[in-house]
Amino acid sequence: MVFRRLSRWAIALPVAFALAGLAGCGSGGPATSTTAASSAPAAGGGAKEVTVFAAASLTGTFTELGKTFEAAHPGTTVKFNFGSSATLAQQIVQGAPADVFAAASPATMKTVTDASLASAPTTFVRNKLEIAVPKDNPAKVDELKDLADSKVKVALCAEQVPCGAAAIKALDAAGLKAKPVTLEQDVKATLTKVELGEVDAALVYKTDVIASAGKVQGIAFPEADKAINDYPIATLAKAPAGDVAKQFVDLVLSQQGKDVLTKAGFEAP
Repeated sequence: MVFRRLSRWAIALPVAFALAGLAGCGSGGPATSTTAASSAPAAGGGAKEVTVFAAASLTGTFTELGKTFEAAHPGTTVKFNFGSSATLAQQIVQGAPADVFAAASPATMKTVTDASLASAPTTFVRNKLEIAVPKDNPAKVDELKDLADSKVKVALCAEQVPCGAAAIKALDAAGLKAKPVTLEQDVKATLTKVELGEVDAALVYKTDVIASAGKVQGIAFPEADKAINDYPIATLAKAPAGDVAKQFVDLVLSQQGKDVLTKAGFEAP
């Protein structure tokens, strides 16, 4: 009898432990989910990546703000696509996946809003042109009218690019015509022509002269006040990142964002 009772216990105990193990696995599932949820970005909707299309002139400031945003949203990565606002707008209209668009002009933002692909944009900064010349200024450029001299090799942004449209507006305000030796697709490429000594001067944004960290000289000119560019920013209608995209825009519009942008030479709208 004793042997029979022991045998029953010998059989029953492994079964009981097995059932307990199964129960433990069942309770472990929700525990794992809780841990994952607690490590997800705060108020981020679980998004792991935010894609921002931004004007080339925003490269330095937005890269800095991207790092700030990632630090505040552990597990989230900010991915940038910098370039000509006109090109970026066309990419968005053609279906390129993006969450935020920051343009260097209202006209390029309008391309996206007219296609009902963005929320109402907000102007967050303004930018003005300067004449950029090599450090030794070999052509002795001092003012805007010098760019109309056929002996001066000039680089401009292409007309459809915001910095190009602003350059034409400034030249028109002065009653001048320049004959550029090259038309570039964004302001960074235009500035590079000066840095490499391939041209004597270029019309670029003040912020790009500052960002060059002494590689070029910047010359202010009064007509620049008649060709100031407003920069709008908006979340995109089909933003995969959802609320996280809005949070990035909120950072740009915050005092912290303003401090980064004004330090780089941008002006308040």
